[in-house]
Amino acid sequence: MTIAIPADSSLDIALIGAGPAGLAAAEVLSGAGRSVHLFDAMPSVGRKFLLAGKGGLNLTHAEPFDAFVTRYGERSATIEPLLRDFDADALRSWAAGLGVGTFVGTSQRVFPTDMKAAPLLRAWLQRLRHPAAPGVPVTFHMRHRWTGWDADGALCFDTPAGPRQVHVRAVLLALGGGSWARLGSDGAWVPLLAARGVPVVALAPSNCGFDAAGRDGQGWTSHFRGRFAGQPFKSVAINLGDEDGGAPWHRRGEFVATATGVEGSLVYSASSRLRDAIAAHGRATFRLDLLPDHPAERVLAEVRHPRGSRSLTSHLKSRLRLDGIKMAILHELLPKEAMEQPERLAAAIKALSVTLIAPRPLDEAISSAGGVPFEALDDGLMLRELPGVFCAGEMLDWEAPTGGYLLTACFASGRRAGQGMLAWLGSPENI
Repeated sequence: MTIAIPADSSLDIALIGAGPAGLAAAEVLSGAGRSVHLFDAMPSVGRKFLLAGKGGLNLTHAEPFDAFVTRYGERSATIEPLLRDFDADALRSWAAGLGVGTFVGTSQRVFPTDMKAAPLLRAWLQRLRHPAAPGVPVTFHMRHRWTGWDADGALCFDTPAGPRQVHVRAVLLALGGGSWARLGSDGAWVPLLAARGVPVVALAPSNCGFDAAGRDGQGWTSHFRGRFAGQPFKSVAINLGDEDGGAPWHRRGEFVATATGVEGSLVYSASSRLRDAIAAHGRATFRLDLLPDHPAERVLAEVRHPRGSRSLTSHLKSRLRLDGIKMAILHELLPKEAMEQPERLAAAIKALSVTLIAPRPLDEAISSAGGVPFEALDDGLMLRELPGVFCAGEMLDWEAPTGGYLLTACFASGRRAGQGMLAWLGSPENI
C-alpha cells in the first residue's frame, strides 16, 4: 500500500530502496523503536529479490566462514566484519524466525525449504508492518523515485501526486547497482552522489556473460550459433593462467553457449577476472577442459587408438563419450588440420582456448561491480562527505559470485547501516 506524504515533510529516518539491504536496515531500526519511512520507485517491494528467486531462492551458502569471506575478492577484508555480525548461519536463523525453513543443497547452496522467495518476503513484510513491541511499524512509500537533494538539503521525490520534498535527520541509500534496470537497479543515483562530491567507482557488469571471438575473431559461426546456442556444457572445467596478472584459477561446473558467446554459473564465477582482463588487454582467454575426469595421458591414448573406418566423431564418442556440443566446440575453434593430429587434438580436449572480447551489457548482468567505495564510508557505512547519509547493498563497491554470497552481504550491510544510523541518531550532537 502506498502512503501519501505532504508536499513538504519532516521525518526522522528515510530509507530509499526496498530491496534486501533496505529492508534489513528497516528491521534493525524498527526493532529499536524508531519510526522508519521506506521509499522505492517501484510499485511493489523486493522486485529483484523475487525475480532472483524465481528458479529457487539461493539465500546463502553453507561453506565454512573462512572460505566464505574469500568470495568477495579484493574486498574480503572489508566485508568480513559485516559478515561476522551477520553471517550465513545468522541468515538461516533469521529465516527460521519468519517461519521459513532452509536446507543445504548438494552444491552447499542454501535454499528455503519450498525454494520460493515470495513466502519469505511476505512473512518479512508482515513483521515489518506489525512488529512485536518495542518495534514501530515501517511505513512504505511506493512509486516514489528519488531525484536528489534540493538547495535546502531536503530529499526530492517524483511521486504519483507530483514532486515531494522531505527533510530527514538520517537517510539510507540502498538503491542497488546498475543491473536489471527494469526492476529498479538502474544506477541513476551515480551522478546524484558524484554531484555532492562522493567518489563513485564506475559500475561494471559482474556475474555476466561474454561475447566470444570465435576462430576468426568474428564470433560463433552461423552453424554453431544455429545448432548449439542455449545448450549447456556439462561436467567441464575452466582454467585461467597468470596471463591476466592473477593467480592460476581452476573450477568445475557448467555453462551455456549463447548466440554471441558464453554465460552461466561457471563463467560467472570467473567473470571478474575475465572482465578485468578484457578491460586491460582487449580480450581474455580461458582454457576449457572438456573431460576433467580424464587425465591427459588417457585422453591422448584414446585419441591415438586406431579407429579403422570409423569417422573421428564416432571414434571420440565411442572412446571418450565426447559428442554433442563438446565435439562441436572443437570443430568450431580448431583448424581442420589440428583435428587430424592426435597430439594437438588431445591437448585441445584438455585445454581448449576460448577467447572472449567483451562482457555483455551491464543491464543483462546478474549483478554489478563498482559503486561507492568503502573508503568513502565510516564503520557504520555513513558517507564521510555527507554526515547523516548512509549507503548499503549492491551500490557499494564490492562484488561476489552467485551462490548466496550476494544476498548475504546485502543483508549484512543493510543491518550494519541500520546500526550505524542508530548510533548516529543517538549521538548527543545529533539528538
